Amino acid sequence: MNQYDLLVVGSGPSGRRAAIQAAKLGKRVLVVEQGKRVGGVSVHTGTIPSKTLRETALNLTGWRERGFYGRAYRVKQEISADDLRRRLLITLDHEVEVLEHQFARNRVQHLRGKASFIDPQTLQIVKDDGETIRVSGTSILLAVGTKPFRPDYIPFDGKTVLDSDELLEIEDLPRSLAVIGAGVIGIEYATIFSALDTHVTVIDPKATMLDFIDKEIVEDFTYQLRDRNMKLHLGQKAEKVERTPHGKCSITLDSGRVIICEMVLFAAGRMGATDTLNLSAAGLEADSRGRLSVNPETFQTSVPNIYAAGDVVGFPSLASTSMEQGRIAARVAVGAIAKEPPKFFPYGIYAVPEISTCGLTEEEVKERGIPYECGIARFRETSRGHIMGLDSGLLKLIFSLKTRRLLGVHIVGEGATELVHIGQAVLNLKGTVEYFVENTFNYPTLAEAYKIAGLDAGNRMGELVAKG
Repeated sequence: MNQYDLLVVGSGPSGRRAAIQAAKLGKRVLVVEQGKRVGGVSVHTGTIPSKTLRETALNLTGWRERGFYGRAYRVKQEISADDLRRRLLITLDHEVEVLEHQFARNRVQHLRGKASFIDPQTLQIVKDDGETIRVSGTSILLAVGTKPFRPDYIPFDGKTVLDSDELLEIEDLPRSLAVIGAGVIGIEYATIFSALDTHVTVIDPKATMLDFIDKEIVEDFTYQLRDRNMKLHLGQKAEKVERTPHGKCSITLDSGRVIICEMVLFAAGRMGATDTLNLSAAGLEADSRGRLSVNPETFQTSVPNIYAAGDVVGFPSLASTSMEQGRIAARVAVGAIAKEPPKFFPYGIYAVPEISTCGLTEEEVKERGIPYECGIARFRETSRGHIMGLDSGLLKLIFSLKTRRLLGVHIVGEGATELVHIGQAVLNLKGTVEYFVENTFNYPTLAEAYKIAGLDAGNRMGELVAKG
């Protein structure tokens, strides 16, 4: 039986970061991946594919240039599913190649197969050729990620009614698409297909969407979606999904309304991929959504030598935070010191337009009773925005009136997921409004919006309030 210092089940962001971290500390590490290639959900069906699809759609449609040349402008007149898939495959090949090189360089062993517990220290691995082996680990990290939630009442067929994994394999782009679920994944794909000039309808039983995002940002985002004729049926539940005799889909809402479309994407939640792990043999139990509970500081489960990280432990379910969780878990598992990461991290939604946020929302500031002021900058107020042809985009900064410190940064618009890191740095370094007012930004850039928003807030706050 093979003995390792750390066994890692799954090679997504948290698994690969954990494995490499432990290997750098001189530990013997084995990564088990049941997929055809390393990388996990993030590389093959999640983060990388959806963002590649988004970038390809924006490039081929000429979306970013339509502010100058009109809504009818397109770089490629006839865009096919093959056009989208071609770039996707190139990107995925590169990601896998980089990851395999990282494993080789750091002497991380990895193999393909399905892992399940025999006891808290031992895994049984069934390889593709049917061979079964046993491996033992002083510590074990579960980084198995999630899979789409597929309720019984949805007639999935992989062609016209799909989950988010199957969407990447479509043969033709639909003229109309209904997305059930207004969460991050649903909204990202809905807006990407809208940019491809597909008629998109979004359905969700909740009356609001993206509730963890600042309300003013969501309102601006919603306006942009409605402005390009996306239909949002919020507060309405999809009770029945059927295929019609004419090859289309029919969705009956609890309001009585019927939606007819060519394709349905069901994106209402995901499940932790723990059902095949035989958790009971290790003394573990997942919740109703297949997720595992952990200590948020060490990512240790209720079984001392077993850790879990990434999407399988729930919110925030980001590739970026999963990497940090994996790194921390690996250090704790092998007995190294693990420092807690900075308090504030960015949340990115790769919709069209992008949304990114870091720190407190205005609603959270109100709930805490903190006296505050906001500064707003619109991208069209910057010279760079004019050069890019932007007529939308918003950056919002929230400051404490007492200490003048930045409390939150919230952005919707082109490049939001890149711009947010300036605000993230200021938040973690406890910077004040003066940083934005007195600092020099490259000109012309969208980053100049920080100065505009800082001046806006500074003017409202005045100079009479003592600095913290």
